[in-house]
This record gives sequence, structure tokens and C-alpha cells, in this order.
Amino acid sequence: METSHYMKNFDVGHVPLRLLRSKQLLNVINQNFGTLAFCRRWLDRLGQSKYLIALKNLGDMGIVDPYPPLCDAKGCYTAQFEHTIMLRPTCKEIVSKGDDF
Repeated sequence: METSHYMKNFDVGHVPLRLLRSKQLLNVINQNFGTLAFCRRWLDRLGQSKYLIALKNLGDMGIVDPYPPLCDAKGCYTAQFEHTIMLRPTCKEIVSKGDDF
């Protein structure tokens, strides 16, 4: 399954990189995301191109961790919602309900 989300590993210290493109991509990741998760689309929006080999190299070196899509059954995706829900004995309440709901 193709991975689109990544996050820099917080615990990794300095790792010598041989590929110049990997060094450049790591610099972009450090400047824009730090250790926050990011997706490839955001790298595209930052003007990065032809970065897949460098991103794979960073993953292979353990500097960046890939986060593949969640699956609970083969071939099915699991949804992630951005709201907090309280389940009570008599009702369900959306606590984080805002303008986007």
C-alpha cells in the first residue's frame, strides 16, 4: 500500500547522508515541519519535486518514519474523524462541533 504521510523521528540524532537530494529534503522538512507529521502533497506545495527517492532514503535511514493508511480488514480503509464524541448511556454528543460540521 502506498504511503503518503510521514513524520521525522524525534529520537534520531545526526545521521550522515550521502545523497545531496536527501540532505536538501531533510533541510526542507526541518524548516517547515520539524517533528510534526506531513504528507507528500505539502512537499509539492512547497515547490519540491522529484523527492521520492530522497524521501525513501530518509525512511531507510530511520530519519523519517512512514505512516501508511489505516486498514482494519484487507482492502478496506479505516476513517479518522476530527471531532471529539462523548458516548453517554442515553445519547451521543459531539463536543467539538463547530462551523465545519
